[in-house]
Amino acid sequence: MGIFQSIVNGMTWLLNNLYYLTGSIGIPSYALAIILLTIVIKAALYPLTQKQMKSMLGMQQIQPKIKEIQEKWKNKDPKKMQEEIMKLYKEHNINPAAGCLPLLIQMPILIALYRSLFTFPYENPAHATFFWLQNLTDKDPLFILPVLAGVTTYLQSKMTTMSNDPTQKMMLYTMPVFIGWISATVPAGLALYWVVFNIASIVQQYFINKQNLPLKGEVGGK
Repeated sequence: MGIFQSIVNGMTWLLNNLYYLTGSIGIPSYALAIILLTIVIKAALYPLTQKQMKSMLGMQQIQPKIKEIQEKWKNKDPKKMQEEIMKLYKEHNINPAAGCLPLLIQMPILIALYRSLFTFPYENPAHATFFWLQNLTDKDPLFILPVLAGVTTYLQSKMTTMSNDPTQKMMLYTMPVFIGWISATVPAGLALYWVVFNIASIVQQYFINKQNLPLKGEVGGK
């Protein structure tokens, strides 16, 4: 048995046990089990996502200074420009690559959940429904979850996007469309996971932004 198959089996085991937990409280539901699974994974990734979100907010806060450096050195000495920007990151304890790690860790989780749901051994298929969905293994026929996945992805990205960065502005609009399209092609249970994860991330980012809001004027200068 390969390592990845072990991860898939572990995901199936965890989802089943969370389903048993929902049954023990009198509301057996695989959809609720997926929501609980999302909360468990979100809690496990909390230290990484917290660092990622703070770095992204920090990038947003020091953007005026980055722009100043670019205007000063871009045409004179590009190497000096990069050195000054990296120095600025170091001064404010910002890791521009911090946003990649949580996503890289999430990828095997998403793939494992996809593989698990695709052939999930439901003990009671009647408990695999979710409002308008007949089965969480099927695609969302009304595209409600894919739309929510796209919208919540947009809202989360909007909270940290730098308005004067063309690349980030492009990603702000293209990534939600991509996520929405992907969510329409996979089991609805996976789309549900993505929506709940996004909502939790939005709440987390809101409190980080609120906590760090006074720093914007200090970092950007007056």
